[in-house]
Amino acid sequence: MADKAVHVRIFGLVQGVFFRVSTREAALQLRLAGWVRNRRDGSVEAFFQGPAEAVDRAVAWCHRGPSGSRVERVEVRPADWDPRLDGFSVLKEMPG
Repeated sequence: MADKAVHVRIFGLVQGVFFRVSTREAALQLRLAGWVRNRRDGSVEAFFQGPAEAVDRAVAWCHRGPSGSRVERVEVRPADWDPRLDGFSVLKEMPG
């Protein structure tokens, strides 16, 4: 199966519940590259890239989130592959 890259926004009770750390752990288990960060509007934003099946599994995980979270909505859009990414990072908060 081909490689895939997606940009994801997760809405609901997703901050202050270890969503970013748990997302990083899930992505590393799936051997994906990318990043995750909080946004000031209370959502969480993530970028995943790697084998399409693993990316799809990461997106499915975002619909559930860690225990303590309450995911209300997930927006997914295709993204361009970023050859600079190595590993999976938790980034600083993004405006908006």
